[in-house]
Amino acid sequence: MKQNGTLFKVLAGFIIFITISANAFTQEKPKWDLTLNTDIYSRYVWRGLLLGGSAPSIQPKVELKKGNFTLGAWGAFSMSGQSNQEVDLYASYTLNSLFTFTLTDYFFPNEAASYDYFNYDKDKTTHVFEAMVKYNGTEKLPLSFMIATNVYGNDARKTNGNITYSTYAELAYTTKIKETGFNAFIGSAINTPGDDLPGFYGNTKTGIINLGCTATKSIEVTDKFSLPMNSSVIINPYDRKIFFVVGFTF
Repeated sequence: MKQNGTLFKVLAGFIIFITISANAFTQEKPKWDLTLNTDIYSRYVWRGLLLGGSAPSIQPKVELKKGNFTLGAWGAFSMSGQSNQEVDLYASYTLNSLFTFTLTDYFFPNEAASYDYFNYDKDKTTHVFEAMVKYNGTEKLPLSFMIATNVYGNDARKTNGNITYSTYAELAYTTKIKETGFNAFIGSAINTPGDDLPGFYGNTKTGIINLGCTATKSIEVTDKFSLPMNSSVIINPYDRKIFFVVGFTF
């Protein structure tokens, strides 16, 4: 219980900090905005890893935003009926449009078995808490860089039982070709538990796990309705795999 209390204090402190920062850096007092949408993808590939099997994935999202501060929930649900499902909660704050700080609670419920969402014991929880910092680039140089580290929960474990603090880094370049958005990216899993133990991203050594590009375009269905579409070619050089993913947003 003491460990759980410490975790909640850390999370509460983080949320309070970014809330105060949002008020401090925002001259005007914007109202809260609520948005929701749903993506449907041919399969769910995250950071070069195939999750939820090869079936299509439904991915709903809801966000509550005020100025540069965002609270959100996101999920991924395989249409194959497998137990590989995901429900994430996150809080983020963007500073001067250049840097975004995000804390995410990843949760992977096994719906084929009994599970306890509120189990935050460091040795038993299936939650993974990740802290991420992203440089968003500028209009003149749309080159972004992000680094994300697991800081608590169901991370890969070292031989002494401690978490690995698995870290992922990604460099991306975003541009537009006529009416089509284009994003090229390369991402790497940086560290491992050692002793040839598999890391959080399935790697036993540092390596590139996410290399590819995404094209986005809005398809006009009627005069008043357009359907955003994106398509990605993703290569995982470490696992020697390739994926082609297409998705729509509603």
